[in-house]
Amino acid sequence: MAEQIRYDHYLHGGDYNPEQWLDRPDILKKDIEYFKKAHINTVSMGMFSWAVLEPEEGRYNFDWLEEVIDNLYKEGIYTILSTPSGARPKWMADKYEEVLRMDPDRTRRFFGGRHNHCYTSPVYREKVYNINKKLSERFGKHPAVLLWHISNEYGGECHCPLCQEKFREWLKEKYGTIENLNSRWCTTFWSHTYNSFDQIESPSPKGENALHALTLDWKRFVTDRTVDFMKYEISAIRAGGSELPATANLMYDYNGLDYKKFKDVMDIASWDNYPSWHKKDNYTTALDGAMQHDLMRSIKKAPFLLMESCPSATNWKPVNKLKKPGIHLAASLQAVAHGSDSVLYFQLRQSQGASEKFHGAVIDHYGGDDTRIFREVTEVGEALEQIRETAGSVTKSPVAVLYDRENDWALKDAQGPRNEDMHYQENVQKQYRALRRKGYNTDIINMEHDLSRYRLLTAPMAYMFYHGYAEKLRTFAKNGGTLVLSYWSGIVDETDKCYLEGTPHGLMEAAGIRTEEIDALYDWEENVGVPETGNHLRLTESYTCKNLCELAKVSDAEVLLRYGRDFYQGYPVLTHKKYGKGHVYYVAADMEASFYEDFLGRAAEEAGVKMPITFIPECISVTTRENEDTEYLFIQNFGEKTETVSVPGDYEVLYGSADENMAPLATRILKRKK
Repeated sequence: MAEQIRYDHYLHGGDYNPEQWLDRPDILKKDIEYFKKAHINTVSMGMFSWAVLEPEEGRYNFDWLEEVIDNLYKEGIYTILSTPSGARPKWMADKYEEVLRMDPDRTRRFFGGRHNHCYTSPVYREKVYNINKKLSERFGKHPAVLLWHISNEYGGECHCPLCQEKFREWLKEKYGTIENLNSRWCTTFWSHTYNSFDQIESPSPKGENALHALTLDWKRFVTDRTVDFMKYEISAIRAGGSELPATANLMYDYNGLDYKKFKDVMDIASWDNYPSWHKKDNYTTALDGAMQHDLMRSIKKAPFLLMESCPSATNWKPVNKLKKPGIHLAASLQAVAHGSDSVLYFQLRQSQGASEKFHGAVIDHYGGDDTRIFREVTEVGEALEQIRETAGSVTKSPVAVLYDRENDWALKDAQGPRNEDMHYQENVQKQYRALRRKGYNTDIINMEHDLSRYRLLTAPMAYMFYHGYAEKLRTFAKNGGTLVLSYWSGIVDETDKCYLEGTPHGLMEAAGIRTEEIDALYDWEENVGVPETGNHLRLTESYTCKNLCELAKVSDAEVLLRYGRDFYQGYPVLTHKKYGKGHVYYVAADMEASFYEDFLGRAAEEAGVKMPITFIPECISVTTRENEDTEYLFIQNFGEKTETVSVPGDYEVLYGSADENMAPLATRILKRKK
């Protein structure tokens, strides 16, 4: 059992690479001075240091790292220590070809870049184990080290013979017999039947890419291989004597891995956030970032760490826009509002050369503390100290949105009804944003999450139902929950095999409808949802439908909206049925955002979900965190004009102005006893 992370404050700091400056002790000394000025209390080190930590096979050099850790600790600065597996040294690639990845076309990669390694390679695993264990032996009980940062941004896949064999073993364990696999994968289609597991290869542009179940299982295997590799890394840490907690920095809406599988391996979730501010309006960007924060927080249903963010502009986007004054503080406090116990950056000191030499940093090439960026970072540090008492407080969410990575994979590979874009993510975002506009704390969950704590659950485009998931949803509604289903749900099982006897599978009786057809609209087409007079939610507006329109047959559901155009004019767009102690709604089309704001707001009210404050103006974000005796209310203005936000009189100001008139990018944090 890993130890709990040791802190009672917010972690402020970030990625530090002293190995780039070992020939400049004056700079390393100056860095500490600057860190203290900026209220930086934590650095993460070592993730890309392998070539310095082990310059030759079996010859380790940790003295420089220990000196840096010691010098920082003397000044009250703690360390998150990384394992270096994200980028292996050249000597290893030269001596052991198997450590290099093989692409889907079965071409072996050369040495270069980073994350160019095979997670299956016994040699690579051995080398990683050895250095991790030695790092643990040396630093695992150092008082400065808070936790282990395992590798860096896990991702990618390898198609080498070693991975092919592991994939076949994985399939044998899952399906038992080749006959069962053939049945589940529907391999009789196009004569793709296998006679043995030995015949199976990973998907390839040169080979098999038409079996959707194969593609799904390969992606699952890649996730499982990566999770197994992380477990192996941590086992070396434990073998070295350290019981400090471990994390891995996850990425924004990353499609290559199913992050729910990391839940039981990480002791705390962490992620890297690099939004594109000023590309759209700030509120839209803020809502996008909020959803990602809530996704990461929901993995472990606990506070997370913002492991990386940029204090100014990145260098790897098509256009690397500077953050305008005030954005950095607002974005940093937004992470805190949604459950982060840290604000950490990449990078603390800007590298002098190579790939990220122009990536934003706290200390730039000029090397002074009299820059705008340094002042804004200092402002964040001061704010985090001012709200220190909120660190470790939790987020309780009465509502949730289902967003499952395996469902995403299956939708992208389904071949119909739209192949240009199914707009799955956009649909999830519309429903999430509608809930957040009401100030509801909102979890972003997957099919494995427990549903009992929620009053309302939306399940947009839940195309894939795991075995038993329909029963799970029925139980949720029977016990008093409000379930919002949508078009193209309950279509296939976990192998992308279509359910027979009607859809949404297992929920036709609960929803009071059965879907019959689905119309894919051209981008320029649209339909309209027209309200039924006297519908029980009192919806009175008409709403635009685009992209996908499902045709459903009603058995015993109330119709709230109907299509207003085309040959299916009069078919239901929105239905409702009381089911057990709860409610089941079905949305049959891809609706405009204003529909979800009106509909979900009323459905949530019906479900007994209360807004944190009575009225939330446009572009205002409201969230809450709480501990045993205190509730904290975070209010932020991501709009372009001053807004008045009134709160109950029993709140007292912890941070920000007492004035209810909030300027653009202003943040107020209030508290009250529970």
